[in-house]
Amino acid sequence: MEFRDLKKQYQQLKPQMDAAIQQVLHDANFISGKQVVQLEEKLAEYVGVKHCITCGNGTDALSLVMMAWDIKEGDAVFVPDFTFFASAEVVSFEGATPVFVDVDERTFNLDPDQLEKAIAVVKQQGKLRPRAVVAVDLFGQPADYERIEAICKEHGLLLLEDGAQGFGGSIGERRACSFGDAATTSFFPAKPLGCYGDGGAVFTNDDQLDELLRSLRVHGKSPVSKYDNVRIGVNSRLDTLQAAVLGVKLDAFASYELEAVNRAAQMYSEYLGEATKTPVVPEGFGSSWAQYTILLKDEAQRQKVQHALKEQGIPTMVYYPKPMHLQGAFDQLEQPVACPVTESLCQRVVSLPMHPYLSEEDIRFVSNAVKAALEE
Repeated sequence: MEFRDLKKQYQQLKPQMDAAIQQVLHDANFISGKQVVQLEEKLAEYVGVKHCITCGNGTDALSLVMMAWDIKEGDAVFVPDFTFFASAEVVSFEGATPVFVDVDERTFNLDPDQLEKAIAVVKQQGKLRPRAVVAVDLFGQPADYERIEAICKEHGLLLLEDGAQGFGGSIGERRACSFGDAATTSFFPAKPLGCYGDGGAVFTNDDQLDELLRSLRVHGKSPVSKYDNVRIGVNSRLDTLQAAVLGVKLDAFASYELEAVNRAAQMYSEYLGEATKTPVVPEGFGSSWAQYTILLKDEAQRQKVQHALKEQGIPTMVYYPKPMHLQGAFDQLEQPVACPVTESLCQRVVSLPMHPYLSEEDIRFVSNAVKAALEE
């Protein structure tokens, strides 16, 4: 059994995928081909924003926004403590200071109450300038943007939606990657919408930010020529081959994959029942289920479940085993607020196989294995 079955997906999409790749090979326009422009237009339309700027990977997408916003030394950027390293790494890379904030145990996303507390503490200490918030759409579900956007507006903070796992999620009629002042996503192969390598994108309604990001991703070029460089930038472009792959996958994602993965999540929750804590999706929210993550009693129970499933050929993953504030790279930082929920989650979460091509038989098999392990 595959944790995320990209082989089965390819077999399903093989005719369209092979044709799209062959077209790129025929045209031999491997950098900034027409497929890149077409993809950006389709992505912007799907998300519901004016601009989509593709780039080399999801981390670069975050970094490009940090650069465009001139995040720098002395700035405080508030980041969830329960997330992938890149969400905070990009802050430090610009010389600024990530301030880690605890999450909501039900949704695994940034807790607005804890965000307000962290902002107040940083302001009281007076050592850093509060500048921005990075809110992460963990495991496919958007963060509580109604409250987070209000908090950012009250305190004059920029808001970046890290939608690396959230593409396809929603709150009401708004789709993930349409929140905040800008949003980013990753096209890493295992993401809800993934390519066959690395890729990323930034989304925004801000015309000036769009123009600046397009310059920054190609060595700070001017709109006139790539040989007229008006600022220091980076080299971070989405390959035409990856754009072609994503064009095919986006059609499948919008047509049936998102619906299928939600159906799989519903079946998991029904089969697992009360045996363990299953994911919570608040009313009005929609998830794209980058992961289906259950919450166990403690680390010992998690090890027991993982071992039992491994013996039956069922892969599992732990996202994430260590809080951000305990990562060695951030040893020198002073953590102004405690994050007990994150510390607990890191010992208790485990993710089960999840993708649009899971059969009901697969889900029943995994669920029964989990329940049997918990009953031993």
